[in-house]
Amino acid sequence: MKILLSGGTGFIGRSLVERLLEKKHEVTLLTRRPEALQSSFPSTVKLKAWDGSTLGDWVQEVELCDAIINLTGESIANKRWTSLQKRKIVQSRVHSTRILADAMQAAHNKPSVFINASAVGYYGSVPEGDVTEAHPCGTGFLAETCVEWEKEASRANTLGARVVLTRFGVVLAKGGGALSKILPPFQMFMGGPLGSGQQWFPWVHRDDVTKAILFCCENKNMQGPVNVTAPDSVTMKEFCRTLGKVMHRPSIAAVPAFMLKLMLGEMADMLLEGQKVIPKKLQEAGYKFQYPKLEQALSQIVRS
Repeated sequence: MKILLSGGTGFIGRSLVERLLEKKHEVTLLTRRPEALQSSFPSTVKLKAWDGSTLGDWVQEVELCDAIINLTGESIANKRWTSLQKRKIVQSRVHSTRILADAMQAAHNKPSVFINASAVGYYGSVPEGDVTEAHPCGTGFLAETCVEWEKEASRANTLGARVVLTRFGVVLAKGGGALSKILPPFQMFMGGPLGSGQQWFPWVHRDDVTKAILFCCENKNMQGPVNVTAPDSVTMKEFCRTLGKVMHRPSIAAVPAFMLKLMLGEMADMLLEGQKVIPKKLQEAGYKFQYPKLEQALSQIVRS
């Protein structure tokens, strides 16, 4: 397949590019810095300039591709959630998705698949019960962001494309993401759960994220929201205990909720609340997780 990918230089995107090339797909990346980044990708990868909010020469690539995968978005965890940062988080997602849909609408030859990133934050805080794709949206900043984000992506449905909304859990891998912030305290023998530790922690290994995206791209029965989380549901306390076991470190230095809120402000809610997310659609479609169990996933990451 010929795949047009935005957000391909990030934590998930670079790993996805590797998987797509392994499967012999043709990849074109949309990026703000094509000249600077070309040397960091194989020569078979084409890089086209875009700003994520306006139409440009890159629109020609929409005519040529079979599928669009959109992973573009400002990191939700890099900075405190000021009013300005929250606006950047929303606009980076909504604007990029909107302009891709606009480009599809203008294209004579339209891609048949549109895969757009989203997050389990869509569901808000759900203290009890399983959360499948049929669960209603929640409340709060992340839930509202996801609703607006997915609304823009769903426009591609009216253009004849099969739309998949991949709702990611907490993506785990070495060299970035949530673990880059969680590991240091454990390395210093100061690790432990955040808040009560009873909140659900919907995790997924990055290899399963990229594998699931490709599965959704190739499987014509996959459409609408798709939970991309591991089937091994754990609480924050269970996650930290397993991480401590794998690292041969204690998991006893709990961080009180009030301290997190003092340090992070509104962003703390993202860590103190959760959902028991079930990847129902993936499992029913026959997807086989590479890392279905937490200890297995953490062991691979820590020892790699």
